[in-house]
Amino acid sequence: MTDKLTHIDDEGKARMVDVGDKPRQQRTAKATGFIRLHEATIDLINENTMKKGDVLTVAEIAGIQAAKRTHELIPLCHTLLLTKVMIHCQLKENGVRVTSEVKCNGETGVEMEALTGVSIALLTIYDMCKAVDKEMHIEAVRLVEKTKL
Repeated sequence: MTDKLTHIDDEGKARMVDVGDKPRQQRTAKATGFIRLHEATIDLINENTMKKGDVLTVAEIAGIQAAKRTHELIPLCHTLLLTKVMIHCQLKENGVRVTSEVKCNGETGVEMEALTGVSIALLTIYDMCKAVDKEMHIEAVRLVEKTKL
């Protein structure tokens, strides 16, 4: 762990980091998260009979949109030209596992985009299921991997 926060200037004020001198590299980040659901909710999703529609597809699209707009949601994030955003929602025995993979060719990483995509996909599932499941629980949103080549 580093001793200095990169988004703080010499006076302790928040700032956007200047990445202009950094080399352009192929950058990838993967993230995951989980939403715990009741068995009846899982059945409705699996049968595609939720009143709001196809929960998993809508969540995947919402996650893609969110990853592309991360710079608008998190104040000090850079605007990035993403080359890939993959959000995958997989129905499990006790909920839905959401995974993301985000890539760009740039001067800064894409971990915030990967995490944002997962988070918004999970929140979309929550929104689409809230009428039938009052005990949903979002958990374990985390970065799994980040690379640069």
